[in-house]
Amino acid sequence: MLALIAAATIMALLAAILSNRVSPLAALILIPIAGAIAAGMAPEIPEHIVAGLAKIAPVAGMFVFAILFFGIMTDAGLLAPLVGAVLRLVGERPSRITVGTALLALLIHLDGSGAVCFLITIPALRPLYDRLGMDRRVLACTASMAAGVNFLPWTGPTLRASAALKLPVTTIFTPMIGVQIVGLVFVFGVSWWLGIREERRLAIVRQAPASAGAAMTSPSHAPSDAERALRRPALYPVNVAITLVVVLTMVTGLMEPVVVFMAGTALALIINYPSASQQRERIDAHARAALMMAGILFAAGAFTGIMTGSGMIKALAQASVAHVPDAIGPRIPVLLGFAAMPLSLLFDPDSFYFGVLPVIAEVAGHFHIPAVQVAQAALLGQMTTGFPVSPLTPATFLVAGLSGVELGAHQRFAIPWLFAASVVMTLAAVLFGIFSL
Repeated sequence: MLALIAAATIMALLAAILSNRVSPLAALILIPIAGAIAAGMAPEIPEHIVAGLAKIAPVAGMFVFAILFFGIMTDAGLLAPLVGAVLRLVGERPSRITVGTALLALLIHLDGSGAVCFLITIPALRPLYDRLGMDRRVLACTASMAAGVNFLPWTGPTLRASAALKLPVTTIFTPMIGVQIVGLVFVFGVSWWLGIREERRLAIVRQAPASAGAAMTSPSHAPSDAERALRRPALYPVNVAITLVVVLTMVTGLMEPVVVFMAGTALALIINYPSASQQRERIDAHARAALMMAGILFAAGAFTGIMTGSGMIKALAQASVAHVPDAIGPRIPVLLGFAAMPLSLLFDPDSFYFGVLPVIAEVAGHFHIPAVQVAQAALLGQMTTGFPVSPLTPATFLVAGLSGVELGAHQRFAIPWLFAASVVMTLAAVLFGIFSL
């Protein structure tokens, strides 16, 4: 019964968000509460919510101050030369810009952090997309695909799979290098196609009357007087140095990310806008985005706190793999590869890799399937291609918030492409002989 309630709760959450009928914040709070009440656990709800909030607080703090930091640096003109350089490299062709987006996201994600990837890639390129009138969902999707396919030995899913099944990371990852290359080829191909589609759309829009929005899509947009007044060209080297220190300190793990961004935000304010009134204005300018992000993240903390603390996630994990027909046993890796990305919408990474994956590996063992194949199949989608759209990871809300698109709109647009990437890589694993049908 608990597993059924858990499944119903998660499906209700996904339906509410994807249909855009309920705000993610309200859905993340009310739906799990209803599920816990239905499971007869009403008295424990406050305790579970507080536990979930405690776990999400550092992440929420990091995102709030990251939004403020990059917002202030953008106001000061930090990204203007970068946007100009990208424009010179790719011109004004969306098909080149989308490929460049995927490449930048891929390179930044080499550190293994999806949050860092999105925090750097999206604010850097969003002004360019806006300048040309490109669809921000394309920005969110291309960055998500590049980060999602880039499962490396030091990324969270790989490390979790290694720990859960007690396998060396190299044993899991090395045979998958060719599969990942196929996935990256797919990502760049899709990015190019999305850019071509944008070129066609913008050509139609620019041929329409000015009243239909031609001004919005004009690539010759210049900074307004208010924007120029905020620029600090004389402080550009200082701002670059501060940003590099913040990013490198966060990537190397010398300090907690929330501490790094708090200090960076304070320095950015004091150096670029010395007066208290200017500082208040800059905070106010970005407070709405920061507050919305914080609200959604804390709501996500309440959701995961209730689902985990109540045992619903664990019950769903056990029920999901308890009834495996003998006929599909030998094909478990292939089936898991196809299902791995959608499973990201149902299970958070810890619940899946430490709760579900060992059970799947145990079942596969009865059919003489090596545990390493189960781990490799999971990496083809579970919190890899799936993490930028899963309501169970903060990165999903980050990529949507930074891109300036509704969460449901981002999911509807990106999920088909991310799922397709998982399917392509699974088929590649079969062709390369890693999995057998």
